[in-house]
Amino acid sequence: MNARLYAGRGVLWHNFVGAPAAGSLTPRVHWRQMINTNQFKNGNHIDVDGVVFKILEFQHVKPGKGGAFVRTRLRRTSDGAVIDRTFRAGEKFRAVRTESRRMQFLYAERGQAHFMDLGSYEQLEIAEEVVAGALAWTRPNDEVDVLFIDGEPVDLQLPSAVDLEVRDTEPGVRGDTASGGGTKPAVLETGAEVNVPLFVNIGDRVRVDTRSGEYVSRA
Repeated sequence: MNARLYAGRGVLWHNFVGAPAAGSLTPRVHWRQMINTNQFKNGNHIDVDGVVFKILEFQHVKPGKGGAFVRTRLRRTSDGAVIDRTFRAGEKFRAVRTESRRMQFLYAERGQAHFMDLGSYEQLEIAEEVVAGALAWTRPNDEVDVLFIDGEPVDLQLPSAVDLEVRDTEPGVRGDTASGGGTKPAVLETGAEVNVPLFVNIGDRVRVDTRSGEYVSRA
């Protein structure tokens, strides 16, 4: 089977010639020509001075004197860096074309995360640091939605909570109950570490909030 390699801004595409393409999933595309501060939502992507950011938090402020403004916390999609930025109320931003494609996470190796389109069998590599936060909750062979911005993969879209197995933690103390207080660190099957109640043991499955990284309940 021959392979063709496509490169672009740190992303490598592997197109296996001869793989069936008829079943390739149609990308879900979301695109607006302009967006202003009145339309901000957590999770939106905006272009600020030619750099694409994801909105993590925002707050509209109307001071007693002077014009209204918006405080934001943004994550730069190119490297995951988080910054605080203030904008004038009503300020407009260039449209950012986004689409999501259903893919399977294969593995991470040598700083690259490898994915495969389940329909076309195309494979791509994304710099691990770009999607490190999402990979903390993703197991090899899990199906995920890969977010593309202006044609470049930049993030994984995960459900708000996932169920994962505890691989390592201190044993529960006799007398600990589901209603008891106190927590302890636990390593999950993905390698992520979370704080769990004292009664949780190795082999238990727990539900974790992927947005905060916090334990929710036993699964």
